[in-house]
Amino acid sequence: MSLIVQKYGGSSVANAELIKNVAKRVIEGYEEGNQMIVVVSAMGDTTDHLIELMEDITDDPDPREVDMLLTTGEQVSIALLTMAIHALGYPAISLTGSQMKIKTNEKHNQAMITDIDTTRLKKELAENKIVIVAGFQGVNENQDFTTLGRGGSDTTTVAVAAAINADRCEIYSDVDGVYTADPRVVRSASKLDHISYEEMLELANLGANVLHPRAVELANTYDLKLYIASSFNKTTGTIVRGDEKMEGKKNVVGVASDLGEIKITVERVPDEPGIAGKMFRSLADNAVNVDMIIQNLQRDELNDITFTINQDQERLALKVLENIKSEIRFNNYSIDRDVAKISIVGAGMQSTPGIAARMFTSLGENNINIGMITTSEIKISCLIKKDDANKALNVLHQEFKLDKINE
Repeated sequence: MSLIVQKYGGSSVANAELIKNVAKRVIEGYEEGNQMIVVVSAMGDTTDHLIELMEDITDDPDPREVDMLLTTGEQVSIALLTMAIHALGYPAISLTGSQMKIKTNEKHNQAMITDIDTTRLKKELAENKIVIVAGFQGVNENQDFTTLGRGGSDTTTVAVAAAINADRCEIYSDVDGVYTADPRVVRSASKLDHISYEEMLELANLGANVLHPRAVELANTYDLKLYIASSFNKTTGTIVRGDEKMEGKKNVVGVASDLGEIKITVERVPDEPGIAGKMFRSLADNAVNVDMIIQNLQRDELNDITFTINQDQERLALKVLENIKSEIRFNNYSIDRDVAKISIVGAGMQSTPGIAARMFTSLGENNINIGMITTSEIKISCLIKKDDANKALNVLHQEFKLDKINE
């Protein structure tokens, strides 16, 4: 007997027929003699619809009430899936994050899991029940509902699997694995048989919407292999695991684009020690996550400082800049929303000279201009025009022969 934790994303439970399909898949595992824990997201676009309703009411909602609203989406899906399993004659029970005692810190909307009390979970499993768990949510010390941020059901899944010491952790959605690029944009994209935690984390952070970065970090911490596959077919998926090979790492394993970035340029900032630190500290203190940064030296001891953030944080970032304008003494700021981040990722590039040169050259030869650059040991990212993003993906995929990566 194995203990299996599965996760089904919103697209996998978007309607009654799909919920019944998931129920049958879960029962297959149960019939094989396995203990089954199933983490479920809200149905389809439920969370987006709830947010739209909220925005029709107010543009400044209380974070606690936001979590009170958004946690209802998963409660609907876990109840319906449990009913579907009951209808097929099998024992199951649904548990919210509160009932599961998924404990988090106090930060609403972006809570971090601090502990999972598995007492109730083990009791239900001992009674041979399939346990259906609400993803994306937990409860803080005040017994208030909290949410883990978008994509948080992945994090719930890995955290539960680690806490219960599961034998397998499987994540199902509408994609059948991790690809070298978005197959909707790059037709020659190849599905990877396996990928390292580090490479998957970079791709997840760079716009590959297959797995949430926090889930990858947790899996890496607990050395928990993840299996990524589709709930719509039985096609073999991708294993995310530790890098088992000392040699033979691929130079580049994937290309990703992020269309959700904006570029902000703070103009004519005094060229004085500590000024940039004050500005970025203020942004950080308000939970604005800054990505790329570049400073351009201007005349008269004044600089332009340019940085990128996620477009969802634009309003918050501008509020911070307005609040510190007199203290920092900058002239003004401008916003460019017509940008995209294009990135290549591969653990082997750190020991292979010339990868950056190939990337920049191939983009240049295809008239794709680079605005900003950032690098790490296993990734290189460039800021380009949004209209060039799909072209850049195909150019780089071809340059690094990613269609032949499994050969």
